Parts: sequence; C-alpha cells; structure tokens
Amino acid sequence: MQRYFAKGYDKTIVLENSDIHHIKNVMRMKINDLIEVVYNNKIYICKINSFDPFSLNIESIVDDENKLNFDVTVAVGLVKEQKMDLILQKLTELGVSTIIPVDMERSIVKIDSTRFKKKKERWISICKEASEQSKRISMPIIEDVMSLKELIKKEADIKLVASTKEKDKMFNYYLQRISNCAKIIVVVGPEGGLSDKEETYLLNNGFDSISFGKLIFRVETACIYVGSILNYLSSLR
Repeated sequence: MQRYFAKGYDKTIVLENSDIHHIKNVMRMKINDLIEVVYNNKIYICKINSFDPFSLNIESIVDDENKLNFDVTVAVGLVKEQKMDLILQKLTELGVSTIIPVDMERSIVKIDSTRFKKKKERWISICKEASEQSKRISMPIIEDVMSLKELIKKEADIKLVASTKEKDKMFNYYLQRISNCAKIIVVVGPEGGLSDKEETYLLNNGFDSISFGKLIFRVETACIYVGSILNYLSSLR
C-alpha cells in the first residue's frame, strides 16, 4: 500500500498537492482505493472518496512503530549536491534520526543563509520521499549547517568520529561491546576527510575515533556504511 506523509489535519487528513498529483497522475488510483497516511507518528488507512475536490476517509489507525532501537545522528561535512542527495536518501532509508550538515575545512561547498533555506526545503523533500518508500512513520530531522564548535555541544551517549588514521578500533567491533545506548552521533568528513586539527579538536571534546578498516571510503559510502552497521546492530537488540 502506498504511503504518504500528511501536511496537516483539518477535520480529515490533508495531503500536499504534490502527493495528490502523484496519487492521481502517477499511481493512477481510483475512488475507494486505499492508501497509508502518516500524521503525528501514526499510520492512518484512508480510502479515496473523491478527486475533485480531493478527499479521504479514515478507515482505521495502525499502531506500527518501524524505527531503530536507538537514536542515530550522522554529522557529515558539506559535500556536492549529488552526493548530499544520495546521503540524505540512504540515511533516511536506514532509519537515521537526525542528519547534520557541518561546515568543515575541506568542504568544497559553502552555503550562505539565503541559499540554505531553499536547499533545506529540497533536502526535506528528498527525506520525505525516502521515508514514504521505506515505510517510516517519521522523517529524519535535518539540522541547519553547523560548525564543529556547535556540534560538540550535542548530547549523546556515544560520540564517534570516522578516522582515516585510526586502524585498531573497528566501528562494528567497538559498538558490539556497548549496551544500554540511547543515542549515537557519528561524524563523517567531507571529500578529503577531516583535517588533523579538526579530528584532534573532536577527540579533545568527548569524541572517540573509529576505523572502517583498511579501505578508504568515499564520503557517501562512509555514511551508508555507518547507517547499515547501526541498522544491523539495532535489529539484534
């Protein structure tokens, strides 16, 4: 059953115009077809009543929480648009709770406040579509662009930074030895990685360095690797 996120509730479920277009013109649904609509972290099974004007009737409410057993935040250095789109999509599908774009020394991309508002709207749209596709009941939060000084103030039970220098502390092995964790932050550098100064700064402010092994990943691969490992570990709890 196709899933959509509601934009509001006014006597009944209200969908975005883009979702109504998708239902009518892409999926070519008919009167009485059923869809899933998520609103306030609840799943509503809705029947299509009419197309002009578009209206839905709520048939039932499903209590189904499909998420990881702990909150995962991935902080990633600003990267080129195509890479960032892929990172957002895949981290959403893998159940990440929060995504933080971080301005780092080796970030090729620089975003001013005027451009960021429009870019963030696009990022939210990408996460919305990925959340619907992966049957999530909530979309990940996309924070505003942060500096490392702002990032270190974020609270978490475990704070990790992906290091190209650390060789002994493997990411998955490190996490398997940890129990009773409610929130994890993992920092991934941009193209070119974090500078030595940035990595040292994070280590001096409560972060632990971890390794992904002998291979050096592209930033988008590193993010997907992080999400995959944490998704797997969540399934074991």
